[in-house]
Amino acid sequence: MQITPPFAYPPIEPLKKTDRVHLPAEGAIPAFCRELHVIPVSFTEVPVAQRDYPIVFVSGDGGTTFVMMAILGLQPRQNLFVDAQGWDRGVYLPAYVRRYPFCMAKVTAEGKVRDERVVCVAQEALAADGEPLYDSEGQATPRWQGLEALLREYEGDLMRTDELCANIAALGLLEPFNMQATTAGGTSLQLTGMYRVAESRLNALDGAQLQSLAGKGVLSRLYAHLMSLENFRGLTERIAAASRTPTPPPPAAAH
Repeated sequence: MQITPPFAYPPIEPLKKTDRVHLPAEGAIPAFCRELHVIPVSFTEVPVAQRDYPIVFVSGDGGTTFVMMAILGLQPRQNLFVDAQGWDRGVYLPAYVRRYPFCMAKVTAEGKVRDERVVCVAQEALAADGEPLYDSEGQATPRWQGLEALLREYEGDLMRTDELCANIAALGLLEPFNMQATTAGGTSLQLTGMYRVAESRLNALDGAQLQSLAGKGVLSRLYAHLMSLENFRGLTERIAAASRTPTPPPPAAAH
């Protein structure tokens, strides 16, 4: 049996009732998130996340399948929304960050990916002095009940995102595009490998197709995605602001 960690996650293992876990303090950011320049967003998050981040589609197989990502920086390992104090509190904090150190992982057995998902925890968060998630009778603690609910709701929402991506890919609505920008200091930046909805193709859909997308809640997400692309300008502004501000050392990583 092979367990596949989610995108960029540290090593994980299935969660056991006997595990004790270091849960992040409020506002603490996992170390791996500090160097992400993209992060997955889910179906329900799109209308909120589009206010702060450019939201694009990314393919890891040459345009056969897609995922939705929020852009955090204009070059690898650049998260413009994190500083020494943590994630910018003036913007939406993606659920991908909030669910750490837990996740739902895919399981591969005998070369086939199973339908079920396994609740897992980051190995780095396990510690003898961590917080128990189950009491002596094997019942979930109130805190873990809330965290597990978030985890399962988010996993279901990611599946809705996969369906959205599959639907619009089948309709041929996506087109590749690149982002080029020049910082105030004259540095040229280029971000490639992204896809966006082609408005001309979207407008060419017939009434039944548009009604189907609207009924599934997809159409509103596509327009939110298109509007979010204006936020690329905000990323260059963050780069300029960061260049004017001395960067203090980051705090200890969240565990």
